[in-house]
Amino acid sequence: MPNALPSKICEVCGLSFNWRKKWKKNWDEVKYCSERCRKNRKSKSPE
Repeated sequence: MPNALPSKICEVCGLSFNWRKKWKKNWDEVKYCSERCRKNRKSKSPE
């Protein structure tokens, strides 16, 4: 794949997600695959 986009694993749901243009400036800080997972991050146990 010549233009493979970087990917990460969502900290909440555990699914893999790819880089998106809207995350261009803060890709290093992105931890969640969606707004839904970001809002539900507190429901997961901290350990």
